[in-house]
Amino acid sequence: MLNLPFIHGWDVAGVIEEVGYGVNRFNVGDRVFGMPWFPRQAGGYAEFVTGPSRHFAAMPAGLDFTEAAALPLAGLTAWQMLVDVAHVAPGQRVLIAGAAGGVGHLAVQIAKAHGAYVIGTARAAKHRFLAELGVDQALDYTVTPVHEVVGDVDVVIQMFGGDAGVEALGCLRPGGILVSAQAAWTPGLHERAKELGVHAYDYLVEPDAAGLRGIAQLVECGKLRVHIAERLPLADAARALTISSQGRTSGKIILTVV
Repeated sequence: MLNLPFIHGWDVAGVIEEVGYGVNRFNVGDRVFGMPWFPRQAGGYAEFVTGPSRHFAAMPAGLDFTEAAALPLAGLTAWQMLVDVAHVAPGQRVLIAGAAGGVGHLAVQIAKAHGAYVIGTARAAKHRFLAELGVDQALDYTVTPVHEVVGDVDVVIQMFGGDAGVEALGCLRPGGILVSAQAAWTPGLHERAKELGVHAYDYLVEPDAAGLRGIAQLVECGKLRVHIAERLPLADAARALTISSQGRTSGKIILTVV
């Protein structure tokens, strides 16, 4: 149930205006980025946002505010699913469903930075973008069901629910891991995983300063970049939500406050 008035948004980046009593992580004037309060209301579509200091990290050097604001929720989702849950390792085969999307395009780069062989799914029109990200094998899921052409995968990062989530289990090697952000919308996922001898994990991202620092390190060493699909003024927030809900963009949509 929403408490009104409700202000959308969790991803933020900006300059600290004020710090609370006992806060020693940051000082006024520091440039930070983060995802405060998730999944509670944060009110990120605004000029000022408050949150616990542990929900923020120093902005990566060399990024502007729009690029930094594109990273927290999508970046932490990708980081936590791959690093904290799946423990991705060099040489592993990783399948990323929706590899051109906001989470997916960051997951590709994080997996590559950890030495994985990455298989990414997207429509054919986005395969050049996937190649630029470093995807080793791109598949058009609209032509052939992925589970019919891919097997022996160590890790699946699944951003879609429904039948696609269950079918993706068939891509895994015995003992492989599927991490799903949509398990609640994937009936029978865990039962099918047990039948196949693989593991399926539900996941909901959470604020994490350590993860943000890990993401920042990859950005600063040139192994991670966020793709901005479109920049819109804050007044166009409703339009941004409409575009995002259509699921056709590559990368992230950003709202700017100027």
